[in-house]
Amino acid sequence: MPQKSRPSGGASASAADGSTPADVSAGRPPTTPRRSEGPRVRPKNGLDRYFEISARRSTVSREVRGGITTFFTMAYIVVLNPIILTSIAGPDGTPGADVEGTVLPFGSIAAVTALLAGALTLLMGIVGRYPFALATGLGINAIVAVFAATQLTWPEIMGLVVLEGLLITVLVLTGFRKAVFEAIPAQLKIAIAVGIGFFLAIIGLADAGIIRPGNPLISFGVGGQLAGWPMLTFVVGLLLMSLLVVRRVKGALLIGIVATTVLAIVVEAVAGVGPRFGEDGENPRGWWLQVPELPDDVVGTPDFSLLGNFSLFGGFERIGVIAALLIVFSIMIADFFDTVGTVTAVGAEGDLLDENRNLPKSQPVLLVDSLAAAAGGAGSVSSNTTYIESTAGVADGARTGLASIVTGLLFLVAVFFTPLVAVVPAEAAAPALVIVGALMISQIKNLTWDDMSLVIPAFLTIALMPFTYSITNGIGAGVISFVLLRVAVGRRREIHPLMWVVALLFLVYFALEPLQQLF
Repeated sequence: MPQKSRPSGGASASAADGSTPADVSAGRPPTTPRRSEGPRVRPKNGLDRYFEISARRSTVSREVRGGITTFFTMAYIVVLNPIILTSIAGPDGTPGADVEGTVLPFGSIAAVTALLAGALTLLMGIVGRYPFALATGLGINAIVAVFAATQLTWPEIMGLVVLEGLLITVLVLTGFRKAVFEAIPAQLKIAIAVGIGFFLAIIGLADAGIIRPGNPLISFGVGGQLAGWPMLTFVVGLLLMSLLVVRRVKGALLIGIVATTVLAIVVEAVAGVGPRFGEDGENPRGWWLQVPELPDDVVGTPDFSLLGNFSLFGGFERIGVIAALLIVFSIMIADFFDTVGTVTAVGAEGDLLDENRNLPKSQPVLLVDSLAAAAGGAGSVSSNTTYIESTAGVADGARTGLASIVTGLLFLVAVFFTPLVAVVPAEAAAPALVIVGALMISQIKNLTWDDMSLVIPAFLTIALMPFTYSITNGIGAGVISFVLLRVAVGRRREIHPLMWVVALLFLVYFALEPLQQLF
């Protein structure tokens, strides 16, 4: 059915000729009318009717293209998740070891990561019917690895992840999660989308080595210069995608990723750059994650031995009830509000939100996302969540769950072709994140600028997401400051009751470190 209209502006807002940035990236002509302006679209067939393809001004080819783009943009997680989970040293100094010295098998993490990403993204496409893809959540997996290395065994921490996912599922079934989503004011929802735009851009620039954390806080390139073949590959890819987008070439981002990957393979074959981090230490001019080499073995035999390897209440026995509950709470808050931010940002990019900037029929989306958290713990690969990289597929034309089905199927194929997936270097996918970030930050024009009690919360939301590398931190700072400042200017009645609850939860979340030390 046609979507409701919403205020003009933003990453998906109409320009003078009626076009939107998402239209431009997807290759649609500038005269394409907004959905709310045209008559009700009659579906062409059962597939069209189920996914509302025509009603959302899309086509099957756009959905397929968008699904492929999303896969290539986030396929890195198949390699990165096992790296993160096995990189933090345990008490005996062994990388990836838990408190009892057990190390997770790298190959099994990769296989199960791809398996769950495929199955859950398929479920999102079929049940949620929106172009959201899911995989192991970055940030949460690092937190999980730290707890395993310092306090718990792998089965015990994964059991707490399962409990966290089940708790969020209860919140969805009771309607609480959707109510919180809708209680967040429009000013903060716009700020969330803008902040995620900057966040995506910084992720892309960091993946390519253009900016690097360290001392000083952020450095530019290598020694202040753009040095090395991988950086040049990224720059070429960024310029190519920019050119394709402004020329309104269909599949601009997908074409750019594939072309940049081919360039990277040629560069590596000629120059032999190697990885950025290897046995001999750091090579600042190397490839960040995957070295773009054609593998000797394209097909691998997947290892699913980690499936079901969790202890639901073992963590409570080892560290106590209160300490274990604090861990569950911290993971739950991160999961809960990362999804709020992601759904808002992806929906805004695809012009899928209503006039209140809420996602219509969001309950199935939130339910699948909640079950994904529990599934990630049950699979011993950490909590799974909706990926912000879904915006890349949306920017390339995706509007429905059909795109998620395409992405999910590709992840299932990747289970058996993990060596081939590793050919795409981060430097080839990173330009797409920067371009999508540029599309999303244009929503900043919709913010209210003449009321500082609204400007400051929006600014904190926007600034803290990229600077702290956390969607949750940005939302938390925005919510707390919004409640405080609206009270300060006598606008207490404009604060939704649930915003008080959310602000209190975030206060506890930001105070977790002293609370954990106390208990």
